[in-house]
Amino acid sequence: MIIKSAEFVISNTDFHKCPQHGKPEYAFIGRSNVGKSSLINMLTNRKGLALTSAKPGKTVLINHFVVNDEWYLVDLPGYGYARRGKESREKLREIIEGYILEREAMTSLFVLIDSRHEPQKIDLEFIEWLGEQGIPFSIVFTKADKLGTGRLQMNIDAYKETLHETWEELPPVFVTSSEEGTGREEILDYIEDINRSLQKSKGFAR
Repeated sequence: MIIKSAEFVISNTDFHKCPQHGKPEYAFIGRSNVGKSSLINMLTNRKGLALTSAKPGKTVLINHFVVNDEWYLVDLPGYGYARRGKESREKLREIIEGYILEREAMTSLFVLIDSRHEPQKIDLEFIEWLGEQGIPFSIVFTKADKLGTGRLQMNIDAYKETLHETWEELPPVFVTSSEEGTGREEILDYIEDINRSLQKSKGFAR
């Protein structure tokens, strides 16, 4: 897929206020500081499209970006930022779950996981919840350039082995580096393939 245009459209905290457009949406989510904004900028080839921050837990809104005037990329708030108060965490949970469960345009969810770490309980619990809800998703390992090839593969294999304990079949898995552009073509081709299949079926739905 060639990215011809990528523009910010709107931010909000309520899925009811998301754009009404009839186009598929691909949402990105992960733990705070997983490198989500950098990945979005890399995928769209638009430096600064999604704002990056040195402070984790910065994204607290549902951010919509229209790509090629054909589909929407959605930047969701990060989950699991421990320094937030209970009330703030609950509000974020409502924002995230409201979009994921109720947004009909949401075609597929990309769950970002920091490849530098061993399987994290919070990521595994979130993935398990997606499975229970029947949400279509894929897994995106980020920051692949921060590890040597051997350690990177070991961490990815550890995640796969852990998931296989409860999953018979794993969702699509992508390995990315925002610094080096790794995984960009694979993710965009994946989105393009889904868009083509939706066009053939004249409409889209989960």
